[in-house]
Amino acid sequence: MKRIALFGGSGLTGQQFLPLALAQGYSVRALARNPASIPQQSAQLEVIPGDVLNAADVARTLQGTDVVVSLFGQVKNSPKDVQTRGTANIIAAMQEQGIRRIISLSGGGLPYPADQPKLADKLIRGIMRLAVPHVLTDAQGHADVLQASGLDWEVVRAPRLTTGPARGQYRVGWVGVNASTSISRADLADFILKQVESEEFVGQMPFVSY
Repeated sequence: MKRIALFGGSGLTGQQFLPLALAQGYSVRALARNPASIPQQSAQLEVIPGDVLNAADVARTLQGTDVVVSLFGQVKNSPKDVQTRGTANIIAAMQEQGIRRIISLSGGGLPYPADQPKLADKLIRGIMRLAVPHVLTDAQGHADVLQASGLDWEVVRAPRLTTGPARGQYRVGWVGVNASTSISRADLADFILKQVESEEFVGQMPFVSY
């Protein structure tokens, strides 16, 4: 099975993704500024202390892996360009180590040509541009880095995330196309894990929702 390099494993979505990956038999190398923030213990899991903004830490995390799952992003007190800079470090290390596949998480505010945003979608994007413009700028910056990489990238986009249980059913479309306005982190994690073995959305930005 593919060996996963995981960034953002201590976050809310990461804490849904990591147990799922381990339960399905994947080996995971996870980078964390505070290793104690990843409570899982498994012979299949190695937690690497470090920061995604440190190129050496990122390169060490990727050693011996086959695919990157990047779930980190803007949190309180993080640099306004953390996702862009961190993704650039990941891409540089992937290119150096010959790793081609990366799956990255973003929000529906990140536009994609196949989108057909409805009024509610446009309102949400408008509010974000006013309230947290750096989040949209950073999301776009990280997407630009991925698109310029020449690697097998995929950006999984999601709407409002909930803490509800997994339903096991969700839709994969584009903003405003076969989509709704929410999904649980548990079901989102399920879709992201499925992408590790799938090439269906390489070079695309699917939107996952109920």
